[in-house]
Amino acid sequence: MELSKRVQRIRPSSTLAIAAKASELKEEGKDVVSFSAGEPDFPTPEHICRAAIDAIHHGDTHYTAAAGLLELRQAVCKKLEKDNHLHYTPDQIVVSNGAKHSLNNIFLSILNDGDEVLIPSPYWLSYSVMAEIAGGKAVLVPTTKENGFMLTREALDKAWTPKAKALVLTSPSNPTGMIASQEVLEMVAEFAVEKDLYVISDEIYENLIYQQDKQHISIASLNPEIFRRTIVVNGVSKSYAMTGWRIGYTACEPALAKAMGSLQSHMTSAPNTIAQRAAIAALDDDQSCVEEMRLEFEKRRDYIFAREEAMPYVSALKPEGAFYLFMDVSGTYGKKFDGEEITSAADFGRLLLEKKLVALVPCADFGMPDYVRLSYATGMQTIQKGMDRIEAFLNELQ
Repeated sequence: MELSKRVQRIRPSSTLAIAAKASELKEEGKDVVSFSAGEPDFPTPEHICRAAIDAIHHGDTHYTAAAGLLELRQAVCKKLEKDNHLHYTPDQIVVSNGAKHSLNNIFLSILNDGDEVLIPSPYWLSYSVMAEIAGGKAVLVPTTKENGFMLTREALDKAWTPKAKALVLTSPSNPTGMIASQEVLEMVAEFAVEKDLYVISDEIYENLIYQQDKQHISIASLNPEIFRRTIVVNGVSKSYAMTGWRIGYTACEPALAKAMGSLQSHMTSAPNTIAQRAAIAALDDDQSCVEEMRLEFEKRRDYIFAREEAMPYVSALKPEGAFYLFMDVSGTYGKKFDGEEITSAADFGRLLLEKKLVALVPCADFGMPDYVRLSYATGMQTIQKGMDRIEAFLNELQ
């Protein structure tokens, strides 16, 4: 029996070998330090957990509308108005099983076979796979470290063809941690309107910003034309330490929201009812927990960047948001550890894990084969231990 061509086209992640090796070493009792997890290490705040427990005790455990509870969609509208200056009504909101599910809904709802999706590189590796599962084609738009990994009009014009249907925008970015300025957003908005493109604006890290001179701006807020063609994607996972609760949402024009809600009704029905009740508490109640976590992430950001800056052979830009350090390791190429030569970031990651028990993410699948990603969404003691080991590894290169 043959598997579908759609599934066969899915490329294995180049990070799987590192992850499998890290798990194997942990099972052997080795003290592996992992910088790979893209999720906060904090517990979900207590008041959010209480809302879920109350839902269970009150018997609120049945199906909801496919697009989510009306109360939750109203809470999303309130949040978008307050934080992002965006006016939506509940019929424009679709709540899904995490922001990744939201993105899949989008691609399946807007793409026809052969439609192209412009994706700035480096990028979160799942964007391209999701676009291709939906029958589209991922077209990578290169950016450079020299301009802060920001899009340029020249690069967009070079990548565009008449088959282009949508453009993905992520700010703050995974994996770079950089934040798009208003000037860049205005350029992207002008391009999208001119080329008649959807803009898929992934804003999941919006609350994790560390620079005083930086702010999150939703591209949909710039003008009515870009508002109509933007699909805002967000959720509660990163800001509220709710990754396992699986609640994401989209905000867009009513016709597209209706289509995505219909699609979701046949694929998964509604998201988890108990998690929806928890998400209402997250969005509606006291937001001090968000700031507490942001401040702790900022301390970790400052520490991990300072440590990296003092190390030989590697370089990085100081992250402005999210919780990742995006590190160029090409300065190690040609050097050897225990007689083994490093020729790629994959080699770097493999040897670092084998020799020093540190797991990080080589970024070939993120569009940048000379880089690795370190998540600092883990405790400070773990970060200190891991950076000590990386420094020792670099100092022992020959």
